[in-house]
Amino acid sequence: MEMVQVVFLTVLMFFVIVTVHEWGHYYFAKRAGILVREFAIGFGPKLFSYKRNETQFTLRLLPFGGYARMAGEDPEIAEIHPGQTIALRVSNGEAKKIYLDQLDNRKNVIRGEVQFIDIVDSMKVRLDVDGEMQQYPIHPQAMLVTKSQEIQVAPRNRQFGSKTVGQRALSIFAGPLMNFILAFILFAVHLQMAGIPIENPTYVQIGNVSKGMPAAEADLQKGDIVKSIDGVAIGADFKKMVDITAKSKDKPMKWTIQRGNEVFDVTLTPRSMKGEEGGKVGITSQLPSRKASIGETFTGSGMAMVDTTKIIFKGFGQLINQFNMDDIGGPVRTFEVTGQIAKQGIVQLTYWAAILSLYLGIFNLLPIPAMDGSRLVFLGVEALRGKPIDPNREGMVHFIGFAMLFLLMIAVTYNDILRLING
Repeated sequence: MEMVQVVFLTVLMFFVIVTVHEWGHYYFAKRAGILVREFAIGFGPKLFSYKRNETQFTLRLLPFGGYARMAGEDPEIAEIHPGQTIALRVSNGEAKKIYLDQLDNRKNVIRGEVQFIDIVDSMKVRLDVDGEMQQYPIHPQAMLVTKSQEIQVAPRNRQFGSKTVGQRALSIFAGPLMNFILAFILFAVHLQMAGIPIENPTYVQIGNVSKGMPAAEADLQKGDIVKSIDGVAIGADFKKMVDITAKSKDKPMKWTIQRGNEVFDVTLTPRSMKGEEGGKVGITSQLPSRKASIGETFTGSGMAMVDTTKIIFKGFGQLINQFNMDDIGGPVRTFEVTGQIAKQGIVQLTYWAAILSLYLGIFNLLPIPAMDGSRLVFLGVEALRGKPIDPNREGMVHFIGFAMLFLLMIAVTYNDILRLING
């Protein structure tokens, strides 16, 4: 049952972090009037999918990322050429559906040979219907039906490239921004759960309790205070507690415990642990803490953001100066570490989730081809030049970058699997 819980919490954590990131892209793209064709969490085969308004929401098998696919970012829908036979379903004088195949099976449609069609700018179609020319406006949300799939047309003003540099930049930057906001919130939640360490504590407080050990068998709990052992006051001296316990291997001991306002005695018999000397009861200590105020929560969360950012950039520097494939962890390694942290409890997992969310936001803003940072660089160049860079060249840069990242991902995943196999 514990393993199921750990896997669930690990997957849930990644789901939340990725969803928040992609929601940032999605929300600000929609605010700019961009058609978002698909909002996907994960990659690979579809597990679940439903359509709401204009967007297909999809959950995919591999929870390693996601995307918000906007109209105009990728090659658009299938082209229709003059001379091609198509069928239209017309309502209120507008073409609402355009059929490209299985025309004989379509009912209540107008079938004809295309003389002119523009589904981007003028939004019109003209057909030769049995020698008679018929022209219809195309509805801005018309559906193109081909191979049993319906794809919404995207007029120029609904495409990513038609928006201002500022609108496009905000749609891209919003993903990392949401990760920064999530990280701040998670650091704050962690601070509320963990509290602020008390200076100069006067007592020893129990931290983790190991299953199957005497402390767990006596129902000692995290947060309990150890008052005395065999009549010897412990105070804040954790070392004294460890020394007394170690010397009492296989000997019953009377521990006086305080839990809230209740004080009670329990009998513990320390026993040996593999690789450890002396008797052990299976507890660790934690720094006594107090509840953080609202002000302390905000300032503490901000300081955690700053300190963690410094550590992340220091890690980037070390990686560049002393590159070693064995030092890089991929999705498998990240899942493994997250699972280990999840076993320690929700407090530690919340802190780790905050770190990963902050890391994802920072990493995405690096000027690496195919990442959000690289796309922002191209938009910055466009703003300075006053005109966009050739989309084909930009697309090639992102394609090469994505290919390199994909190869690196394969390599680090291979290393992660070998690391697991070799222990």
